[in-house]
Amino acid sequence: MRGAPVFTARRCRFAAAACVVGVGAGVCGALLLLLLRTVQHLAFGYAQGPFLEGVEAASAWRRVAVTASAGVVAGAGWWLLYRYGRPRVEIRQALRMERPRMPALTTSVHAVLQVVTVGLGSPLGREVAPREAAALLATGAARRAGLGTSRSRILVACAAGAGLAAVYDVPLGGALFTLEVLLGSWAIGAVVPAVLTAALATLVVRVAVPDGQAYQLPELPFSGSLLLWAALAGPLVGACAYGFSRLMSAASARAPRGNALLVTAPAAFLCLGLLAVPFPQLLGNGKGPAEVAFTAEPSLALAAVLLVLRTAVVALCLRSGAYGGLLTPSFANGALLGIVAGRLWELLWPGTVLGAYAVVAAGAFLAVSQRMPVTAIVLALEFTGAPREAVLPLLIAVAGASASAALLRGARPRRVRGTART
Repeated sequence: MRGAPVFTARRCRFAAAACVVGVGAGVCGALLLLLLRTVQHLAFGYAQGPFLEGVEAASAWRRVAVTASAGVVAGAGWWLLYRYGRPRVEIRQALRMERPRMPALTTSVHAVLQVVTVGLGSPLGREVAPREAAALLATGAARRAGLGTSRSRILVACAAGAGLAAVYDVPLGGALFTLEVLLGSWAIGAVVPAVLTAALATLVVRVAVPDGQAYQLPELPFSGSLLLWAALAGPLVGACAYGFSRLMSAASARAPRGNALLVTAPAAFLCLGLLAVPFPQLLGNGKGPAEVAFTAEPSLALAAVLLVLRTAVVALCLRSGAYGGLLTPSFANGALLGIVAGRLWELLWPGTVLGAYAVVAAGAFLAVSQRMPVTAIVLALEFTGAPREAVLPLLIAVAGASASAALLRGARPRRVRGTART
């Protein structure tokens, strides 16, 4: 009986820390969203509307100049961080520590650099920054609450998932990301804080920076034709997503960390800026091309070109030493691949709206490239607001994609030279 009050006190401290971290993750997410929008609006000279419209309205020279400046910021910023900052601790590294710790200044600067470079046109994702900022907050909260090793790790993982939930308005997806990807556990002791922190973070951002779901879709009827297409296209999407993740891992593993950064990053972003003159959809974290896939019904040629170029520029920027996530680039590539495969399917069985192919393929591509099948299905639904009829084709496509990727992983040599950034 004597141990009961102590046990209760520990649980209360953990619950209080989870609430603080949830709110803090929302504040971090809101501040980073405001920073991103401020940089985008000032850099490309537009006052309101989607980022892609602002880029399209900007002159050719401005696209090149702004994107080239992103390369200078990336090269100089990360060179200074590697040279003078404390060694960075990634979230997964922190979760393996007995007492999770992340260097405050290094982590904060690293997160800000990601958001600023994405605002200036980097094709990499911005979702890692709020996860790192929230995880940093959680390490401090865990220490102050006197939490043990197990609960400290859970709190840090929940904070990272809450950061994702906050910036994309995906509370369920953020909680599942914590459980499936970071913790690999569905225990009730992990589920409750994961849901609580993701919900609180999302609520804070909805109040501070109202935005709504990431993508606005037209009405998408999901037909029987789509079910058969999902079964046939799923393995193809999985193979392409597997290749994408391998390519990005190799590019990231070979990225420079020394003086070469001062040359490689500006050169890579200059190439990106030149490509953005005819293809403004290449700029940003991938939301632009995904919106094109979901709503504009692009031609087969345009979708194929954007898919190839987006893959190339993401790999190029990673290889140059820039940093960012791969969640939104993966989702965008999947949507473009869905348009390509959907256009071909139309020749055999027309009648399905192209955006439906894009949603299903985007979820399947994300499931394989980030190794999170359950989370990917939920994120695809929360990102797009797709109707419940989309669940069945998504399940079929994700199952086929995951199976083909598993076969490819089993067939390759064991040696791996890097890991994809999630």
